[in-house]
Amino acid sequence: MPFDTPSAAGRSSSRERQEANDAELNRQRFAPKRHPLTPERWRLLVRGHVQGVGYRAACKRRATELGLAGWVRNCADGSVEIQAEGVQQHLAELRVWCEAGPTAARVDSVLTSMLAPTGADWFEIRPSQTNANK
Repeated sequence: MPFDTPSAAGRSSSRERQEANDAELNRQRFAPKRHPLTPERWRLLVRGHVQGVGYRAACKRRATELGLAGWVRNCADGSVEIQAEGVQQHLAELRVWCEAGPTAARVDSVLTSMLAPTGADWFEIRPSQTNANK
């Protein structure tokens, strides 16, 4: 699964896709080998029409169903930020869900990056981010 690429196919040039593929291959080649059940923490930044459509509540439900910990919040720029922690398979399932979101949402992209696990054991909806608390 490539990180930091648009979720919809065809939104980038072939050169950009090749660069993204090359970057993913390098990440895979040099990344430490992890056991599939080792907890990871991912940050997902979802862009599109994702505020005012029940995205945070639906995301919390899906993350809880998958047994993930972390949080979701609205960002001042209109995106939704998610930090989720759990096994890689469940995180990947959450990312796939994020690419569609709830029925009223329109997702343009989901950018994904890895963070250090914190050991959190619950998932919450955090207050919306404002320009003052960036």
